[in-house]
Amino acid sequence: MLQTLHNADGSLVMTVPKAFVDQNQLHDGSQVEFYVRGTTMTIKVPERPRYQLTELLAEMPNGLPRVEGWDEMPALGLERG
Repeated sequence: MLQTLHNADGSLVMTVPKAFVDQNQLHDGSQVEFYVRGTTMTIKVPERPRYQLTELLAEMPNGLPRVEGWDEMPALGLERG
């Protein structure tokens, strides 16, 4: 695919094809990695971390936090008691 570079405040920019954006679920503000070797530039989307609930809870210093009065709060949606 041939791309044309454009000047933007002294930097050269190019667009990212929509198919690549959609395939990799990118959005404004997404970060990508660039690798340059000679005249070749490669763009890579970093792998997103996968979290496990047990790992996240284990990192909490005092266990799961409790909210005062939580158990006495009235239901606001489709909660079942």
